[in-house]
Amino acid sequence: MSDIIRLLPDHIANQIAAGEVIQRPASVIKELVENAIDAKATSIDVYIKHAGRTLIQVIDNGSGMSEQDARMAFERHATSKVSVIDDLFALKTKGFRGEALASIAAIAHVELKTRKPENEIGISIEIEGSKIVDQSQITCKSGSSFSIKNLFFNVPARRNFLKSDAIEFKHIEEDFIRVAMAHPELSFSLHHNDSICYILPEGNLRKRIVDIFGKSFNDKLVPVDETTGIVKISGYIGKPEAAKKTRGEQYFFVNNRFFKDFYFNHAITQAFENLLAPKTFASYFLFFEIDPSSIDVNVHPTKTEIKFEEDKEIYAILKSSVKQALGKYNIAPSLDFEQEMGFDLPYEMIDRPVVEPKITINPNYNPFNSTSNKSIKSVASGMSNAIKSSGFGGSNFKTEDWENFYNIEEIKESKDEFPTLDIEIEEVKKEYVFKGNLMLFPTKSGFLVLHTTRAQERVLYDEIMQTFVIKALNSQQLLFPLQVDCTSSTKLLWEENKTTLERMGYNWQSNELGIEITGAPAELNDDSILYTVQVISEKLAMETIDKSEIAHEIAVGIAVANATKKVNWNKETANNLFDTLFQCTEHQYTPQGKRILYTLTTEEILKNF
Repeated sequence: MSDIIRLLPDHIANQIAAGEVIQRPASVIKELVENAIDAKATSIDVYIKHAGRTLIQVIDNGSGMSEQDARMAFERHATSKVSVIDDLFALKTKGFRGEALASIAAIAHVELKTRKPENEIGISIEIEGSKIVDQSQITCKSGSSFSIKNLFFNVPARRNFLKSDAIEFKHIEEDFIRVAMAHPELSFSLHHNDSICYILPEGNLRKRIVDIFGKSFNDKLVPVDETTGIVKISGYIGKPEAAKKTRGEQYFFVNNRFFKDFYFNHAITQAFENLLAPKTFASYFLFFEIDPSSIDVNVHPTKTEIKFEEDKEIYAILKSSVKQALGKYNIAPSLDFEQEMGFDLPYEMIDRPVVEPKITINPNYNPFNSTSNKSIKSVASGMSNAIKSSGFGGSNFKTEDWENFYNIEEIKESKDEFPTLDIEIEEVKKEYVFKGNLMLFPTKSGFLVLHTTRAQERVLYDEIMQTFVIKALNSQQLLFPLQVDCTSSTKLLWEENKTTLERMGYNWQSNELGIEITGAPAELNDDSILYTVQVISEKLAMETIDKSEIAHEIAVGIAVANATKKVNWNKETANNLFDTLFQCTEHQYTPQGKRILYTLTTEEILKNF
């Protein structure tokens, strides 16, 4: 029997390695920019076309390469950064495996122009699918210039699985920002389709954050600085009011290398406990300086997962340092000993006169008297009067409803069950009790509780979607355009979904800072426009969302923002909301799946007595 095991050809092995190292155009940019940093470059320029499909060019002013080094750089496992095994445990550079350039050359057309500062003549090398097709001497600037064309030209399956230009550019932008954030002392630029996306001059970390995320971030940053024998932590955290509903602006760096760590992220969450609104996430830009021998960066091909020897100790130090920063700058809540002893009144009770509570005593009450129903009804009457005087309930409710509710004999005789909404609508609509966002409608078996804000969300959502199917929503031009700071990838996502967004009533123009909203749906007030724009941007950035769902998400955002309008509730408006809600196809849950209606039975209430 002949031997069947053999060595793979180099070009096939390189393509297999490329599947781990080069996942998309963003991976190429990350590897090339990191190599430029390792080459002691002080200025790095990135040019891309069609989100990296057509062209990726990275130009630096680093140390350059000799002719021999330029050829060796494209061989597998060729590196200048590791010579003995101990070097793996003291890494201070970005790349070290020697797989990046070999993997890129295996799946693209690569052209390298490079010259060392002390040489007068540079070298040009062209490679296609791991094969050198041309090599010559040229005149060029010192440093290196990599041009990557036709990415995945010989791996069509990988090319077909790339996302839209907007999504791919979002990944490019993320990797670019991560590297640029780690090195504020270097200058960077990013150009896409002949337009400038970022010009980042050298400076300090705070300036780099502001240059990337906008001037509004300057007032939202709280410095963190903690030095221990285990780790030094420095950087900035965002104030609680700057928290967002996505995890976009969260950056950990160890020895100037970006990494992800859910364990340390939990420490940040614990430090912000009771300071953040539900389902919002704090921003942070934190740098760890630690002995390289106590970490292992070689656990993932993209090197974004890192193992720490003393992770529990670092967790405690991180949590403590963030809490200390919040307290130092008066962000964390503190006890106010000068505050008057008392409690805050609800807004609707502030202007009401103070009424001294009165206790009604029945001197003829006999607990051993068999005719206790009258006493019970008297107590019920007193309770209903107390409820009326406290302001709980609308002006149309009747005391008899409460008396019947507390009538024990009637409760005993009632055999009705109320597990579902099989009720007579007209019967329920007779009276209501209103408190906060809740309406209570008395029924034979108890109360039907309706959440008014959520009911409005459902009604508005259905109206918007019905209109959207037939025609575009009415757009109202803004007297003062609204400027929204956003990243270049967000602007590209808005342009890519322009037809749907304009049909939903949004008009805008792109500028250097982000987008300028000139028109919005007529159903929105001024305060709600910014909220919906943020929701739209967050939803568009989600790769899993389908284009057909964009209209749904926009309608949800409009409905949620518009449902917060204050309504003067009375019997007419309450019944109108009730009627409109039950005309909806789905009236028990909001578009986001939250409950609108709840049946509170007498049995549930009696369990508390």
